[in-house]
Amino acid sequence: MSSPAFLIDASIYIFQAYFSPYNEACDAEGEDMSAFVGFLQFLLTLQRRERPSRGAIAMDNALFSGFRHDLCPDYKSNRELPDENLARQLGLCAAAASALGWPVFASERFEADDIIGTLAQRSRSLGIEAVCIVSRDKDLAQLVESDGDFMWDFTANRRRDRVALERELGISTTLIPDYLGLVGDAVDCIAGVPGIGPVKARALLQHFGTIEAMYENLDQVSLLPLRGAKSLAAKLSAHEAQARLCKRLATIVKEPADCVEPFAVVDEYGVSLSSPQLSELELVC
Repeated sequence: MSSPAFLIDASIYIFQAYFSPYNEACDAEGEDMSAFVGFLQFLLTLQRRERPSRGAIAMDNALFSGFRHDLCPDYKSNRELPDENLARQLGLCAAAASALGWPVFASERFEADDIIGTLAQRSRSLGIEAVCIVSRDKDLAQLVESDGDFMWDFTANRRRDRVALERELGISTTLIPDYLGLVGDAVDCIAGVPGIGPVKARALLQHFGTIEAMYENLDQVSLLPLRGAKSLAAKLSAHEAQARLCKRLATIVKEPADCVEPFAVVDEYGVSLSSPQLSELELVC
């Protein structure tokens, strides 16, 4: 098998460095640089370990401007925009990654997850056999589709393929949006269906397969060997619109319609690393 495309969820590692009490760094003027230095250390370590030839960095520039906010104003309403210093460091992280030869993508409309999902889909269409999702964000597990794909929590050095993820989750990775549509996700302010927890959600999806199939056969819910099954159908019926919306919010875009942003139209060279430009890196650092 050829080497995978390493698709990196940059924000995870930038914010991890920024908030870590063990990672402190300042520039000559005394301005905090911990996020930039920590991210650069992470990226250099990954390159030294893996020597990747394919991959990309996804930045998150759609915190309050993404299409999901048009669907649901409460989506990620618990987040705050970065302050001036962190915003500066985010820009430096993107510039440094580019100088090191990584393709870097960002969008005001699509989140980093969508960028990674689209790049993964395009990589497969270009004949790249496997993708490595570098993140600890459980939502991204839905992109681990083939036997060669895997998810890498770099900080914990934990790699999980599709089989391991499905054993851990109790459902197919492709059903993660359906699962979150039912149980919700407090981190992203996705409500889900009140009273539906992990056990009932897994049982429903194992029986019906998808939220859509469940609602097409809602009369069967009361017959399932679940505690409170008779009242469960009424609860699901009352919150049908919410469940369908929550699934959509949790679904990572892989083929953005009518999108001509760079990440959506990449060819094989668009997910290939180039030679580091040390002169550009010196300007950033």
